[in-house]
Amino acid sequence: MQASRLDDFAEQHDLVGLTNATLRKLDSGDYALEKAEAFLAFQQRINNEVLTHSVITNNPYTHWFSNAELNDAQVKYFIIQFSVFSNQFLIAQLHKMLNADTIDEMRASKEILANELGVLFNNKRKKSENSGLSSVEGRDFGGLEGSIEGGRFHFRSAHFELLVRMAEKLGLDYRLLGKRGRGKPSTLFFCDELLRLYGSEDYQTATAASYVVEHWASAGFWDQLVAGINRYKISHNIDKLPLAFFSWHSRIEANHAYHTQEELENYYFTFDVDENAFIRVGNEMLDGVYAFWSGLDRDRKRLH
Repeated sequence: MQASRLDDFAEQHDLVGLTNATLRKLDSGDYALEKAEAFLAFQQRINNEVLTHSVITNNPYTHWFSNAELNDAQVKYFIIQFSVFSNQFLIAQLHKMLNADTIDEMRASKEILANELGVLFNNKRKKSENSGLSSVEGRDFGGLEGSIEGGRFHFRSAHFELLVRMAEKLGLDYRLLGKRGRGKPSTLFFCDELLRLYGSEDYQTATAASYVVEHWASAGFWDQLVAGINRYKISHNIDKLPLAFFSWHSRIEANHAYHTQEELENYYFTFDVDENAFIRVGNEMLDGVYAFWSGLDRDRKRLH
């Protein structure tokens, strides 16, 4: 169904707000129309009861970071703690893949894991989607969309390695980065909540956790981090400080959030969803995210 016809179909049946993938299945009869109204009401609950969480709407640390005159100690501390979360996330993503209920879910999780590890997305229809990135950064990251199927692996393209290259320019030794033992209690609490919820054996729990994580990640905090590090780079005259790890994520997360929206809709129309449990898990996951940033916010005040 063409986009214009999808829009007409959505207007005709009061389905505005659903993804195109869901609209096509409703039009074909694969999904029941009577369930669409219930989903839209559920989506409104999510919008009001979950996506209003403070870590999405008012993160004090990233707001401060974007406008601060950062000192060396604050930047290095941030990079070390962020590297722990970034590296330990791989464990949660692996569990999400292993605990998938279907081969399609397993492959969707594997796409994210393999891309994190350095397999570029292969999109034959679009040669380049690296607007705003240097040629070196574009080579390292590949495209925003596509599949790891047929994609090339590069050690340098692993997300953690890109963060390591930035850290090395700041004088941080590799042994300080990514290890669980380097994480502060608030960082480790976040990592453990990712493993408990995002990597849960219960698919609804994992779906709720992944949904809110991606919507948190697409809510703008990456742009705040880029702004703060750029200010630091200029004020400290570090011309060759690579920012690709952060600038790339600010571009790709909106795409991830859209795919988790499709995943949520597919799950809702296919299974019976415990809406209250979904909302509870979503808020628990966001509490874990908020604990990470709150820890950084407390600690940054004593770093000079």
